[in-house]
Amino acid sequence: MTFCGSALRFDSLCNQRQIMPKVLVSDSIDQAGIDILSQVAQVDIKTNLPADDLVKIIPDYDALMIRSGTRVTKEVIEAGAQLKIIGRAGVGVDNVDVPAATRRGILVVNSPEGNTIAAAEHAVAMMLALSRYIPDANQSVKRGEWDRKSFIGVEVYKKTLGVVGLGKIGSHVATIARSMGMRLLAYDPFLSIERAEQLGCQLVELDFLFRESDYITLHLPKTPETFHLINAEALAKMKPTVRIINCARGGIIDEAALADAVSQGRIGGAALDVYETEPLGESQLRGLGKEMLLTPHLGASTEEAQVNVAIDVAEQIRDVLLGLPARSAVNIPGLRPELMEKLRPYLQLAETLGNLVSQLAGGRIESLNVRLQGELATNESQPVVVAALKGLLSHALQERVNYVNASIEARERGIRVIETRDATVRDYAGSLYLIAKGPLGEHSVTGAILGDNEIRITNVDEFPINVPPSRFMLFTLHRDMPGIIGKIGTLLGSFNVNIASMHLGRKIVRGDAVMVLNIDDPLPEGILEEIGKEPGIRDAYTVTLPT
Repeated sequence: MTFCGSALRFDSLCNQRQIMPKVLVSDSIDQAGIDILSQVAQVDIKTNLPADDLVKIIPDYDALMIRSGTRVTKEVIEAGAQLKIIGRAGVGVDNVDVPAATRRGILVVNSPEGNTIAAAEHAVAMMLALSRYIPDANQSVKRGEWDRKSFIGVEVYKKTLGVVGLGKIGSHVATIARSMGMRLLAYDPFLSIERAEQLGCQLVELDFLFRESDYITLHLPKTPETFHLINAEALAKMKPTVRIINCARGGIIDEAALADAVSQGRIGGAALDVYETEPLGESQLRGLGKEMLLTPHLGASTEEAQVNVAIDVAEQIRDVLLGLPARSAVNIPGLRPELMEKLRPYLQLAETLGNLVSQLAGGRIESLNVRLQGELATNESQPVVVAALKGLLSHALQERVNYVNASIEARERGIRVIETRDATVRDYAGSLYLIAKGPLGEHSVTGAILGDNEIRITNVDEFPINVPPSRFMLFTLHRDMPGIIGKIGTLLGSFNVNIASMHLGRKIVRGDAVMVLNIDDPLPEGILEEIGKEPGIRDAYTVTLPT
């Protein structure tokens, strides 16, 4: 992969083609963004393009600017022979095949803060409108009625608001709610207690938040871990008067379970701006009364937000076309091209090890020690540390964390970062050693780059191993005793889990040992508990790494 930010390369390309670079804008973008792009490029605005038409015309363009309407598939990316950057005027990049873009060396940028205020205010507006039945009361008056008794609402003052996810939007919602006299509970496994207290929130476990909250507002990315986080089981734990607001991502709530709970009066109501499938089609949610408030994904739909995201992303596209780094790159760090090229294998190593040690140590990481070893210790450490932090946080934050904001996100979550070097370690030409402290204790991993830039995990919790990382992995700490490996293999086989490879590390014979299994699929529910029951097993963890 080549970095596409060199001014020299850009000037050379323009001289060869003897034309200005071309930018395709395929969704409606505020004119302020168009004006910025026009400073350096020919801008073509072609909205509502069928997928086949986009594939046909994209080879002519150096940049593509989109919102949520355009799907930038692998086919579009592979057809974009001149593409250097894809700009998403908004936060989420679900409609962009980021891995495909990364493989082609195409920057993907977004606007992570452009709609923060708009989304937060919409969540608060939904909460207040739901509490006072404003939409239904409005329609009642417009029908010529004067029915005050049917719309007796509740006050939010002195009520308990549970904020699930204290990122930028969730934090702003908390600030507004606090000013309205609400008591604040918060759940965020990657936030420090100190940071939560600064926002006036009591950091609690999720079950406690479910039980105690009068209102619950969701501000999470959609990940495998957060999919249907609010389901029938979670709803059963809540107060019968609780009201739920989701202006984050569709799919976090099991909509069928929510509709049942509202229709049966088991919760007080809900307000949704996002849905598992959009536009919302046939749904039980549509048939509910004033206890259900629905809006068509309006979280970022303010005049100010549209201008902000358009300017933010247009400026980044302009900068990249001028050979400057992007400030909110989702997939490639905004680093000097020559340094990027030199450290590229180690950045991927650092990100992989950070993701791994994060899952071994648990959610709320207190500290991360990054030690550069061997020849790597003679290089600049900051890019490697940033890559490790990106990996550390990416399991939970997904597209919200990138090379630009990883250090800020870590600092806001109270993660103490320690950088050290040890050039005397010569097991490999260069290696990286990470130690993370979290709810599951202190864990360490070491990795190195072998020939052909192949990543190897060379040490886990001080046990020497030699493991290539894979999508799904199972780690066990156990007594080094006859038969235990066979028992685990038999148990996995009984659950139809296929083992791709097995690696064992030990310090002394018949002492403790670490086993790492690369497996083809995620472990079925319940099997990890069964593994823990086996004699000699001291601990067991599953890890899922990005593909």
